[in-house]
Amino acid sequence: MTIFIYKDRIKINDFTMSASDTGINIDGRLAAASVTRTPLLSNGYLSGGGPIPAPSSNIEKFPYATNANATNVGNLTIARYGAAGQSSSVSGYTSGGLSPAASNVIDKFPFATSVSSTDVGDLTVAGAYAAGQSSSVSGYTSGGFNPTPIVYNVIDKFPFASSANATDVGDLTVARYKPAGQSSSVSGYTSGGSAPAVSNVIDKFPFASDAGATDVGDLTVPRDGAAGQSSSVSGYTSGGWTPYSNVIDKFPFASDADATDVGDLTVARSSVSGQSSSVSGYSSGGFGPAFSNVIDKFPFASDAGATDVGDLTVARAYAAGHQG
Repeated sequence: MTIFIYKDRIKINDFTMSASDTGINIDGRLAAASVTRTPLLSNGYLSGGGPIPAPSSNIEKFPYATNANATNVGNLTIARYGAAGQSSSVSGYTSGGLSPAASNVIDKFPFATSVSSTDVGDLTVAGAYAAGQSSSVSGYTSGGFNPTPIVYNVIDKFPFASSANATDVGDLTVARYKPAGQSSSVSGYTSGGSAPAVSNVIDKFPFASDAGATDVGDLTVPRDGAAGQSSSVSGYTSGGWTPYSNVIDKFPFASDADATDVGDLTVARSSVSGQSSSVSGYSSGGFGPAFSNVIDKFPFASDAGATDVGDLTVARAYAAGHQG
């Protein structure tokens, strides 16, 4: 038996009890408890992307349990690149992108089966190169770009429980595109990007209320086109353009602080997709300067560089990243 104790839940093997389930009150007594089964994260996903100007609709999946290549498991409703990725406990979401016109489509695909996505709603603005974040109940898309050209500071939010359009719930501190997205259990983070100068800003916004972001720290290197990963305690920003970077930055969720450089990717590249298991971060695909099919993996438990653990079905960049 393996027991994980988090701030808001207790996990015993693949069973999860939230604070409301267990009925634990402030003096630590346990009231009537009910247990809900929550699947552990098993796979990383990419959706869309491609070499420009030929966007892909492919959804790829690779396993966390073994080092292996990715496989195709479905298609988006619209081929596009530069979309943002979000993940609920059961589904992946792909929002916005270019196809080649700017899109506002929110696609949803299941983790449990290999099937194509369905269109479940619209963002408030059509755009691409936004960051994606996920709470336990909602997906978020922050920042982005429309070739008009317009650079957005919008934070959009859409529900996981139903098919619905997004609502504008706040603003980033600086309008920007190509940032990386990270998620703690209580907050979304948007790091780096261009506005149009390349930025090192780490923004943070709350999940519990609809509110704008605050600037809580800096990356070690200003960059855009990086991948975002999240452990239970830290956010990671890997790769990006400074020019082409191999840097893996790490910043804490518990306090507002600058990032530290904790390792390197195997290949310096930008426009990378990010995925997260419970123990490792993944950086897949990208461009640097050729399109890449590399799936890199780095540990959360220690500060170390990445290793190459597999290949995508096709070399590509600008894809959305998911985990399920």
